[in-house]
Amino acid sequence: MTFLRSLLFMIFLVVTVVPYAMCCVLWAPLPLAWRYRLTMGWPRMTLWAAKWILGIRYQARGLEHLPNGPAIILSKHQSAWETLYFAVSLPRDVVFVYKRELHHVPFFGWSLALLSMVPIDRTKGRESFEQVVRIGSQRLQEGRWPVLFPEGTRVAPGEEGRYKQGGALLACRTGTPVIPVAHNAGERWPRNAFLKTPGLVTVSFGPAISPAGYSPATLNRAVHDWIEAEMRVLNPERYAPH
Repeated sequence: MTFLRSLLFMIFLVVTVVPYAMCCVLWAPLPLAWRYRLTMGWPRMTLWAAKWILGIRYQARGLEHLPNGPAIILSKHQSAWETLYFAVSLPRDVVFVYKRELHHVPFFGWSLALLSMVPIDRTKGRESFEQVVRIGSQRLQEGRWPVLFPEGTRVAPGEEGRYKQGGALLACRTGTPVIPVAHNAGERWPRNAFLKTPGLVTVSFGPAISPAGYSPATLNRAVHDWIEAEMRVLNPERYAPH
């Protein structure tokens, strides 16, 4: 049954992504706000399909921590699922930080390039942090919320990547509070896995952390500590007792 569900879901993705991306190209002349709303229809459909085809349900905790103003989302990264979730579930339009080379990916990359997010050149090393700050500041001024995954890449459930300081640096430079986010999407939708399993994903939003009084390094540590502690609440079986 899991194989059949996963196969049907893959067919759904293949059948919908190409025509939807072509539509994104066609409505490129529209204002950005319109393009964003129209483009987010595909992630919304995909979450719907994940629920009804794969049986992946979700719940959110801590939504009361989301401010009515600027914010930077710093999240655990386990799968593609959370990218879809943040795109359609947060109260503000979001922008993701990603490597610029994705713009060259047919269909998906073309659609992404039309949304004015935060593409960076990772070959620039430390200069890429300045790209995050420069472009991210512009997006915040536009009323959009940057979403960053400090670990940089997807990590398996129970594992922990090195937390990079780009999001914390952006917060300290702009005085914008950060919202740490923990979730266990990788339990249901593993990285690069064809087979996806039914069950409940929990997304947990932590209290806003003001960057006042923090350096980028200490703010990054505070975010790390909250997320990793919350991961042990969501899936204690994944972590060996101290």
